[in-house]
Amino acid sequence: MTTRFDVLTIGNAIVDVIAPIDDKFLVDESLRKSIMHLVDADRSADLYAKMPETKSIIPGGSSANTAAGVAALGGRAAFVGKVAEDELGLVFRDDFDTKGIHYETAYLRDDVATARSMILVTPDGERTMNTYLGACQHLTEDDIVEETVGASAITYMEGYLWDPPQAKKAFIMAAHYAHKNERAAAITLSDPFCVNRFRNEFLDLIKSKTMDYVFANIEEVKALYETDDLNVAVRQLAEDAEIAAVTMGARGAMAIKNGEIVSVPAFPVSNVVDVTGAGDLFASGFLLATARGQSMEEALKLGCLAASEVISHYGARPVADLKALARGEGIAV
Repeated sequence: MTTRFDVLTIGNAIVDVIAPIDDKFLVDESLRKSIMHLVDADRSADLYAKMPETKSIIPGGSSANTAAGVAALGGRAAFVGKVAEDELGLVFRDDFDTKGIHYETAYLRDDVATARSMILVTPDGERTMNTYLGACQHLTEDDIVEETVGASAITYMEGYLWDPPQAKKAFIMAAHYAHKNERAAAITLSDPFCVNRFRNEFLDLIKSKTMDYVFANIEEVKALYETDDLNVAVRQLAEDAEIAAVTMGARGAMAIKNGEIVSVPAFPVSNVVDVTGAGDLFASGFLLATARGQSMEEALKLGCLAASEVISHYGARPVADLKALARGEGIAV
């Protein structure tokens, strides 16, 4: 089958509501800093009302951000994720249409609203996420189109959606279609919270090679192997995964392929404003470079460059011209 898309991402279709706050706000609301909290509709409305008026409303969601990053780098991106046919759902779809991202998932037509995530950013750039999942949790196997998966070099799925039984079935179906068409399947572990809930299932996906690629940050990979020693966790990941990419914040990132480890430093950022989307945009660069047959080192560099841009401003989508930035650093796009 002809490759129509470099990267297809599957995950939560969420509208981000982002605002700067101080640490006292987190204390007053009993929120753990730098953690993703799941909230119900009532708590979502309460937090939204208490957020500062200086907030931005931006279509988001982890794998949706990755698709947007792929498109910003000049790649051919597609996305699968569920929204309701409401105001925020229309905003989400219109945004992808504008960016040229293929998005064919049918609207959810019932009483559940489009998902939203309230992202509270403290002065140190750390984000505390409060997410109402709504419609995005209703993804099913019916939303997975074999023709689209088969036409995508890599299908990338987010761990945040590895919860509803029907979504799990959809992930497995997508991985099956990818392999059936000699394509690759990938998963990101998303958050230590997700890893602690689904450790055994994630390990099975990796060890069974249901997922060819695994993406994680330091805390996630340590949680996966229940150790505080990063070296121990990385050695175990090298044994279990075919290909893995681990982000290390200011220290850069590493990739593991067939047991071999390659690492690159982070690109310098003069002022870290908001780390929302850093992992998502890293995945954009890494996946696109890999889909185009570039080396692990080249993929790491493009991923780190994309991540460095997104943490220099508020929001999880790139603002600067990523292709121009890459060319300026001598990175092929």
